[in-house]
Order: sequence, then C-alpha cells, then structure tokens
Amino acid sequence: MKRFHIALAVADMDASVADYSTRLGQPPQAVVIDTYAMWRTDQLNFSIRRDPAHAGQVVQIGFEDDTAEGFASDTDVNGIEWQRFSTLEQDLRIITTFGVPVHPAVEHELIRN
Repeated sequence: MKRFHIALAVADMDASVADYSTRLGQPPQAVVIDTYAMWRTDQLNFSIRRDPAHAGQVVQIGFEDDTAEGFASDTDVNGIEWQRFSTLEQDLRIITTFGVPVHPAVEHELIRN
C-alpha cells in the first residue's frame, strides 16, 4: 500500500481533531493527547501536530509506502521536507517523537476473538 502523506501544524488540537475527523469521515488512528494525531485512509496518511506559531503551515509531505525500508527524508527546491517511510517505521517514530498514542475505539475493533 502506498499513501500520500501530509502533515500540518495546528493551534488547537481538539478543534482540529474534530474538524479533520469530520472531513475525513473517520476518527484518527493515533492520538497523542494535546500533541499529535494521525489518520490513515486508503489513499492518504494525514497528520497534525500542535505548533501554534506555525498553525496552518505544511510541516512535511511524502509517502507512506509499505515497500520502503527504514525512513528517508530530503528537501525539495522549495524547502519542503519530503519523507518516505513504511507504516511500521512511522508508528515507531510517532512513539519516539511524540509519545505513546492513544488509539480511539473504532466499532469494528471492539469485537475480538
């Protein structure tokens, strides 16, 4: 699976999580309270991080690509950071950068064998 990735800085995490959850039609897959949230759809990996001084600005873009090995990052001619990483690599970076996420309950995940 390959998803386009975009990360934005936001001022208000609660309002942003509510707004983007509505826009994307689902709750985030990972939330670090008051700090970070990330949504994965079939085509998009979208994340936000609290940074009021840069609210509304793109933090980085790139691709979540399950065939990627490790984590790669470079800067384009406009100074924007592009990243390429696997799902596992991103999950590990979320933990090391922001802390252990809280995963909101999703109905289909509540039923377990």
